[in-house]
Amino acid sequence: MKTIKTNIIPVQPTFAKVKAPHELDYEAICIFAATGFFLDQDTYWKDEKVLRPGHTTTIDDEGYIINSTPWFKWHYSPRNIDLNQAVTEFTNLFETIVKEQTQGKQVILPLSGGLDSRSQAVALKQVKAKVCSYSYSYQNGYDEAGISQKIAKCLDIPFIKYTIPKGYLWSKIEQLATINGCYSEFTHPRQMAVADELGQLGELFSLGHWGDVLFDADELPDEANENSIAYLKKKIIKKGGLALANSLWNNWQLEGDFETYLEKRLLILWQAIDIQQKSAKLRAFKSLYWAPRWTSVNLAVFENEQPVTLPYYDDRMCEFICTVPEALLANRQIQIEYIKKRNPKVAKIVWQDKRPFNLYNYHRHKFPYNFPYRVITKLQRVINGMLKAPHVQRNWELQFLGQNNDDMLKSYLYNSELTSLVSKGLVNHYYQAFKNKDQVVFSHPLSILLTLSLWCKK
Repeated sequence: MKTIKTNIIPVQPTFAKVKAPHELDYEAICIFAATGFFLDQDTYWKDEKVLRPGHTTTIDDEGYIINSTPWFKWHYSPRNIDLNQAVTEFTNLFETIVKEQTQGKQVILPLSGGLDSRSQAVALKQVKAKVCSYSYSYQNGYDEAGISQKIAKCLDIPFIKYTIPKGYLWSKIEQLATINGCYSEFTHPRQMAVADELGQLGELFSLGHWGDVLFDADELPDEANENSIAYLKKKIIKKGGLALANSLWNNWQLEGDFETYLEKRLLILWQAIDIQQKSAKLRAFKSLYWAPRWTSVNLAVFENEQPVTLPYYDDRMCEFICTVPEALLANRQIQIEYIKKRNPKVAKIVWQDKRPFNLYNYHRHKFPYNFPYRVITKLQRVINGMLKAPHVQRNWELQFLGQNNDDMLKSYLYNSELTSLVSKGLVNHYYQAFKNKDQVVFSHPLSILLTLSLWCKK
């Protein structure tokens, strides 16, 4: 018998058994098809579950769950503090966590043009950590690494630039299936393309995941207050995901209908969160069910190379967030002010989400101030598309477009492993829809079917 205490946001799932038939959980797989992640404790099997975040669970010698009780519950207990105090408290906490996690180690830092890794870079410089940074851009895509390189240069830390090539997935897909257990669709972890090289850059990764959720406040529309479940569905269901889930539900001849089943599951989870403030409640929902089962899954790609640390996942950071007024969390204010306070030069570098503006003038990221930039970048994409390969904006474009990619994709979709789980007619329907209809909409269903194919093969 053993007792396991899970973190508020676990880095990796812990699996355990429950008393149930060893059968496929088709309903759970339908939710995975719709959203791209398994919900709550779901797995592919009815007799296997994932331990809940922030719980203390007792497991017997055979691996079965005996009992599980929460040691932490998300709450909203705002203190009467202003922005300056919030930034000061964040600064002390964040830099303490970063120092504890990285002290004496050679740190590998993925850099982007956003705020999470930028704040990490500033903090790592502040605590005098040894750092090697890197970033990557898509082949024929936006040069995201260009902003990252400027940040690294400003902080005087080494930087390596990678290009994620077309079709990189196929030589890595079997390995990826083993690493993430097929609990995430395969077109997302682009770091897989250069994972072997990344692991040689240092002794541990410092990753900025989930900072954008903790340090922002969703502006929920009025209708969200009246129908929270409809709003949740809109947030978590991917384009094309609902159609695929309904198709699988019918293919497996499950009782009732998928949407009613999903709504009942979401309602139970939503009502269990004892928070009245809607934005804080949504953050808690995401942190309970989205972060551990979607964001965390592909951290295994990094962890396969070197240990990982995540300052925004730290229990103390989650507890701190529960006490900060939503008004101070809105619009990334705390992170922005932290970077401006600690390193004004880094704050003057373009913020990718608000380009061409930076952390001092991002408020101008609206018409008419950003109109000239949008026209110029549009013209550049058109010209580049005429002179060379089309502009790449999304992961799946590297994997599914072009003859070689198509041949590899079909070899996995039209095999006996997948068609033993899903009818060949259903597979062909979504393949043809992607080829002949809306590729943006049907890329997600195709990616899920590819993932299921690898899972069946495993």
